[in-house]
Amino acid sequence: MIDWVLEPLEFRFMRLALVEVVVVGIVAGFLGTYVVLRGMAFVGDAIAHAVFPGVVIAFLLKTSLFAGGAAFGVLTALAISSLSLTRRIKEDTAIGVVFAGAFALGIVLISTSPGYTRDLTSFLFGDILAVSATDIYLSVSIGGAALVVAWLLRRALVLCSFDREMALSMGLPVFWLDTLLLLLITLTIVISLRAVGNVLVLAMFVTPAATARLLVDDMGRMMFLSSVIGATAGVVGLYLSWHTDLAAGGMIVLTATVMFLLALALSPRTGLVRRLLGRARAEAGVAEAVS
Repeated sequence: MIDWVLEPLEFRFMRLALVEVVVVGIVAGFLGTYVVLRGMAFVGDAIAHAVFPGVVIAFLLKTSLFAGGAAFGVLTALAISSLSLTRRIKEDTAIGVVFAGAFALGIVLISTSPGYTRDLTSFLFGDILAVSATDIYLSVSIGGAALVVAWLLRRALVLCSFDREMALSMGLPVFWLDTLLLLLITLTIVISLRAVGNVLVLAMFVTPAATARLLVDDMGRMMFLSSVIGATAGVVGLYLSWHTDLAAGGMIVLTATVMFLLALALSPRTGLVRRLLGRARAEAGVAEAVS
């Protein structure tokens, strides 16, 4: 067992990858709490796909994929916030328009580059073992800043999430807080792309937070537990990928999914096993009373 843990650590790229998945797991898990409680999964998915043209443009210009994705993600978040203010257009419609248009632009742009399928595969499916020290610095600095901002403004963000009328009556800038949350989610999505790719990145926000939701009720504990679950899924999934020679991004998300299913079945409060046992006891009590 010790060799199972220590053997991969002999390689520098594996150590860097472990740092990256821990950072991504913590930040995405924390912000994922808002995504789950506010029903923003579709928003997160839209932003994740809308960064696609930014990455493609950066690839064609041979510049930083991170910068390209972040720039387009920020523009998308601002567009969604602005369009949602229009009373004739519902928020989900605005998201659908922006998401589809941005992704279509990415497809058109990428088709202009010969051999693009090979070069951008890592963007779609992740390539955590290719993470560099520069990627780590970006993830730690940007992810850390997003985490600090989300923590410092957690009371205002929570109030906007659960009681917008109260937040407005207290004079809170609800629109700008919503926009800020979208920007924080966008930046976290961009730093997560190297770990799990564009296709699976939404799972790093939704699955750990949904798992924590099954286990605790308190918002603060849910944020903490979701971050722990995200980081744990990243580390365990990466180790499983190493020892089975399977795709790292997929193994990380599958590990998080298994943790969710275990919580769904074994949660001490609402788990399926507890409910089945309770029903069995109740039926046994009724049968005993009748006899």
